[in-house]
Amino acid sequence: MILCVSLNPCLEINIEVDSLSVGMTHKVRSKRTFLTGKSLNVAIGVARLGGDAFATGFMYEDSGRLFEQELHKEGVTYKFVWTEGRVKEVYKFIDRRSMMTEILDDASEISADKAEMLVNYVKQLSAECKAVVLSGNVAGGLDDAYFAKIAEAVDPSAIKVIDTEGTKLMSALKYGADLVKPNLDELQRTLGLKITDKESMRRACNALIEAGAKRVLLSLGKKGAVITDGKKCYYCVSVNVAKNSTAGAGDAMVSAATMALANGKELVEILRCGVAAGTAAVTLADSISFDREKYEEVLSGLTVKEI
Repeated sequence: MILCVSLNPCLEINIEVDSLSVGMTHKVRSKRTFLTGKSLNVAIGVARLGGDAFATGFMYEDSGRLFEQELHKEGVTYKFVWTEGRVKEVYKFIDRRSMMTEILDDASEISADKAEMLVNYVKQLSAECKAVVLSGNVAGGLDDAYFAKIAEAVDPSAIKVIDTEGTKLMSALKYGADLVKPNLDELQRTLGLKITDKESMRRACNALIEAGAKRVLLSLGKKGAVITDGKKCYYCVSVNVAKNSTAGAGDAMVSAATMALANGKELVEILRCGVAAGTAAVTLADSISFDREKYEEVLSGLTVKEI
């Protein structure tokens, strides 16, 4: 079983308009609502790959049942720490020039007793899991140190995968990680440096390994990804596909890479699986995850080279 810990679920509303001007009335061309949150996206990806996914984390009384319905539909088991208030909402307005305006509305804050309850959930559930995924941001009322507290609570017998950035990542790495998955911008922000070539990229990845990661899977967007354990380093270029949405592509990469790692695969296969899922995810406009058939198709065409 793969446990996915969601610290900050999100209701994402994508609205397309012809143009966006302050003070004007606008007609909606299309509207899509996604029930999301990085770890929840990972859980759905694991389930679509045929894995046994279990989601836990915080959930809010307002709109929370919609998330349960979505996870049930996808075959994901769940057990949440329920709290009063509403889920974080994100509104994305896209006009005909493909310019996006984003409006963020924070969720209700998490109380200290609810925060401690989730720590205990993670301790109990992770002892029964093959792998645990921690990704995204923390909910309102909690600081970055809470992410590290959750990382510390993971049972030592479980594979630990982390997808976050900044102080959340660096503090969590004090308790180790079998795999971390930053993208290029996140890695640069976390380390406060500029990556300009292969050598600086390898040094940056090695900095995370020195901080406590066993492996680093670095997403390069449409250029593919790199994976390293500090000794070997491999690169996989993505294949060309019709890109309809980048939403959830990084989470798809984490789901497939975690599955590969949990199944004992080596660096090259972890990389290939991650890139295949991330690539497959961008082909779907109306889903936050990916199609298994498309994943298999992309995977069959990927090649890896050592760098």
